[in-house]
Amino acid sequence: MNIAITGGYVVPVDGDPIEGGTVLIQEGKIVAVGADVTVPDGVETVDASGQWVLPGFVEAHGHLGVWEEAEGWAGQDTNEMTDPVGARLRALDGINPAETGFADALSGGVTTAVIKPGSGNPIGGQTVAVKCWGRTVDEMLVREPVSVKSALGENPKRVYGDQKKLPSTRLGVATVIRDALRKAQDYKADTDRKERDGTMEILVKVLDGELPWCQHAHRADDIATAIRLADEFGYKLILNHGTEGHLLADILAERDIPVIIGPLFTTRSKVELRQRSLRNPGILARAGVRIAITTDHPVVPINFLVHQVTLAVKEGLDRDEALRSITVNPARIMGLDDRVGSLTPGLDGDVVIWSGDPLDIFSRALRVYVNGREVYTYGEHGGVVADPFYSEAR
Repeated sequence: MNIAITGGYVVPVDGDPIEGGTVLIQEGKIVAVGADVTVPDGVETVDASGQWVLPGFVEAHGHLGVWEEAEGWAGQDTNEMTDPVGARLRALDGINPAETGFADALSGGVTTAVIKPGSGNPIGGQTVAVKCWGRTVDEMLVREPVSVKSALGENPKRVYGDQKKLPSTRLGVATVIRDALRKAQDYKADTDRKERDGTMEILVKVLDGELPWCQHAHRADDIATAIRLADEFGYKLILNHGTEGHLLADILAERDIPVIIGPLFTTRSKVELRQRSLRNPGILARAGVRIAITTDHPVVPINFLVHQVTLAVKEGLDRDEALRSITVNPARIMGLDDRVGSLTPGLDGDVVIWSGDPLDIFSRALRVYVNGREVYTYGEHGGVVADPFYSEAR
């Protein structure tokens, strides 16, 4: 897995673009990026002249492999909707690497995804970061757990309201979360406990700042509740979706609360999506909020991630910030920037060669590398993903 990509327009994201640059990858890691990189003997060279070279995109919030497309109930493992407090549940245990969404991800230049439980429960479970190519989720693993998923708003109140049980209101959802975190405080304080509790142990890690809290919230009032709960318990809050986050942009910026915003290609299918707009990412970014843009795959197909970004630029998002919103920003928000998110020496060799500017709707990903291995190639008859089960020279 030693390769040098030469002659392209290299966009490191965390540095200035390089005309005619080289990206050198050895043993699966980026070791050099620049205009005058010496390529060692024996290293395979790929000519990217006339093409753009970028880091693989990072999807900060999706359901690849746990919400399988075209599989019905058999492939639906997003929400364990029998327990409103599911912190002990792990997305890791429900991912099918053979799900078609992973191939779609590669075709759209997405090489890393943070996969999360759904929003049916007030506390849904643990999230995981994986590469979008591999035989088993263990082989694909970047980091686990990455955060704990929680939900406010319409989804959990609908799920449990239909069951005629707590929580059936926004009051109830916040109470379930608060009660669980208070129990975790008591669990932490009880040094004489004789039995382990997986749910409490994960929530203690949230309270101790080891795991951030990924809070599903669309409406401004739910966002305010998310902030209120974070203030009460002192955990690190990451706002997910944030459809009305632009209405509280100054507050989010002042508190340094990042927003994983999206999906942006959806209809306004419920009340809390009424303010959905492609203008909102730009409003948040101009206010000083760190943003990442998400497809919430499969709500929007993950290969359309960059197209959402393109249209957000059309509606006012700064172009450089747009690229950061699907590379270094999600990596930093989710604590993965020591592995992915930019073309920086020391990071994983996740590199995509584009036919042109990826924000141009006519550009396509031509070659995709994960850990220095070419895993996707676009050809005359469409893209081909390397089969992880039969790939040679593993």
